[in-house]
Amino acid sequence: MHAATQPDTLQARERDVIDLAVADAGGCGSQSTLRDAALAAGKSDVLDRYAADYPKGPHDQPQSMCPAFGSLRVGLRMRRTATVLSGSACCVYGLTFTAHFYGARRSVGYVPFSSETLVTGKLFEDIKEAVEGLADPALYDTIVVTNLCVPTASGVPLQLLPSQINGVRVIGIDVPGFGVPTHAEAKDVLAGAMLAYARKEAEVGPVAAPANRADRPTVTLLGEMFPADPPGIGLMLEPLGLAAGPVVPTREWRELYAALDCAVVGAIHPFYTASIREFEAAGRSVVGSAPVGADGTAAWLDAIGAACGVAQAKIDAAKNRFIPAIRGALAARPIAGRITVSGYEGSELLVARLLIESGADVPYVGTACPRTIWSEADREWLEAHGARVQYRASLEQDIAAVEEFGPDLAIGTTPVVQHAKQKAIPGLYFTNLISARPLMGVAGAGSLATVVNAALGNQHRFDKMTAFFEGVGTGPTAGVWEDTPVDRPEFKAKYAARRIAAAKAEEHVGT
Repeated sequence: MHAATQPDTLQARERDVIDLAVADAGGCGSQSTLRDAALAAGKSDVLDRYAADYPKGPHDQPQSMCPAFGSLRVGLRMRRTATVLSGSACCVYGLTFTAHFYGARRSVGYVPFSSETLVTGKLFEDIKEAVEGLADPALYDTIVVTNLCVPTASGVPLQLLPSQINGVRVIGIDVPGFGVPTHAEAKDVLAGAMLAYARKEAEVGPVAAPANRADRPTVTLLGEMFPADPPGIGLMLEPLGLAAGPVVPTREWRELYAALDCAVVGAIHPFYTASIREFEAAGRSVVGSAPVGADGTAAWLDAIGAACGVAQAKIDAAKNRFIPAIRGALAARPIAGRITVSGYEGSELLVARLLIESGADVPYVGTACPRTIWSEADREWLEAHGARVQYRASLEQDIAAVEEFGPDLAIGTTPVVQHAKQKAIPGLYFTNLISARPLMGVAGAGSLATVVNAALGNQHRFDKMTAFFEGVGTGPTAGVWEDTPVDRPEFKAKYAARRIAAAKAEEHVGT
């Protein structure tokens, strides 16, 4: 129970832990302390569910942006949806700055706190007051309230908020950096919470019909994808007597009802565990992988058709119509070269499949997302074609793959691309240059070739730059010197030891 209702139960040690968390400016550097505080404050159910849904890797969790960015983006993309954040001011600033950088065009609500409001429970009352002030049914269908690290660690009980105010739905979620491994999975936290709410509404009585309702059974597409992909998938489903349904996360609330009212769910991104749980609770089956490349499209059409009871003759007709076109598109725009693939969006395995079918040699695929049963078909196919698949890949593992395989092109996150370019290897940032392209069906077959082949063709530019800067030094010797500096690693080790000791001493404050 939160301190607002039972203040006497807040023990002195918990007060100290919370104050330490507040002083940590968001807690990104003291995850174990914050996790312990959250458990002590009654958040064990939430953290246990996240641990089961989003299992971490042997290195605890991948290096990624703040996970709350994912759930924030989902809310900001939805029509008639208000978003409220509760967390350290620096975290809220960073999240909103990044959200607006990526095109958000609406305000983000913020409920600030102090040590006093956090410890006494006043923060919860402030959040409730803010939500009540926002709950205007003329403007909003839904208000999403998100606890960041420190409010989660202190046990701010968003589940005690009213489920609706003035007819406006209220959804409270915890998205702490110490509980949700990646921003991609945080999208599932909010999508799953919304599906759960919508499913319960549908169970009670009639709900709003979608703006556009298909006249055939639909396939709900789970996972964010390039806007051109759903229509392309719809074309491939047409011969089966099916239609492409909504994409989850949705863009408006009533699409959630249509998503639940489907024939089958296509888990295009295979890590939406909470969302899949809601679909299965609604009696819907789930098919993994995606219609990517010739092999992937054939297998996916077979699986979707089987799940929907479609006659094999119709499935074969769809395959005969689209597979030759996909093979032709792949052959017309081949990719030659060795490429390592890594990222944290969740579509890394699909991209690697498409590259291999385009002719590329892909020895390594790293994804920050976890291994699930819905990506097994992709993993098996990739390994059969010589790729090593690393789930929950760390930055160190992705960089080690670049060192091991010496690719002609490295596709990955910013630091991986930076490392590759420092070694005079062309690199492409996965999020902005690869995942922002169609991947499915005929349209996706040649979509990567232009950007990938252009990058592969830039090797001569890297060689020219390397030759131009030959001899200027690196690290402590970078530049032009009369007396070249001498690196002193023993000094670095000495001061590193001091920093570690100081950090350990700080962790013991308040314990």
